[in-house]
Amino acid sequence: MEKKYRPNVAAIVLSSQYPQVCKFFIAKRIDIKDAWQFPQGGIDEGESAIDALRRELREEIGTGEVEIVAEYPHWIAYDFPPNAVKKMYPFDGQTQKYFLVRLKSDLLININTPHPEFCEYEFVDYKEVFERIKHFKRPIYKQVLDYFRSEGYL
Repeated sequence: MEKKYRPNVAAIVLSSQYPQVCKFFIAKRIDIKDAWQFPQGGIDEGESAIDALRRELREEIGTGEVEIVAEYPHWIAYDFPPNAVKKMYPFDGQTQKYFLVRLKSDLLININTPHPEFCEYEFVDYKEVFERIKHFKRPIYKQVLDYFRSEGYL
């Protein structure tokens, strides 16, 4: 049986001090113990990836006021871990488009949105991203961040 992947966008959010200082926004999920991640979310029917990116940022961090620095050139598909499959039915995983974005102002962040997904956030350096992100998306984050580094953005 063919797997079904949900289209999704992910934002690697840099602080407003970028490029002078390179700090990454990571947030701790409300619903999964000790799970830190980049903001992400599904693309609605008929919605462009960029429109979904801005909407998801507004829904998750309280602002879509970002400058798009770069876009990862490929979609990356992954399967959900077994404990998430039932929750995400009928999808087996997600195919994601990653964007590197710079906040216009760090002061615009508000994770106390109408439907909060995060309970805590921080701006961290590159090394600390991987000390905090321990789940199955870690290799994908490394792949995408390594690409942005190799292209001279980080």
